[in-house]
Amino acid sequence: MRTGSEPATARSALRARFWLSVWGLLWAIFGTAAFALAGRPGWAVACGVLWLVITVDTAMILRHIRQGPHYQPGREIPPYRPPDGGPPHFERPRRHRPSGPPYPGPPRHRHP
Repeated sequence: MRTGSEPATARSALRARFWLSVWGLLWAIFGTAAFALAGRPGWAVACGVLWLVITVDTAMILRHIRQGPHYQPGREIPPYRPPDGGPPHFERPRRHRPSGPPYPGPPRHRHP
């Protein structure tokens, strides 16, 4: 159901992000071990740094999931109601426009 207030009331797919980060974590661990055993220290370090980044991301995802329904509503919580009055309207500021044509027109070439 579209209400027009989706940017303000959007829900994050934290569970999907969690499982994707677990998948990436497994591949980073595997890559670090495989490159270390193959004698490729540069690639092993790159996979190790990726492992660290994915671990921090997974920790942040778990923190947001544990913060409760405000950050990660479950299936039992209905969608947010739109704010009263509907979506906000934004008006452009009016600029002073000089009278005359909307643009000066093409340049006029005069031949001597």
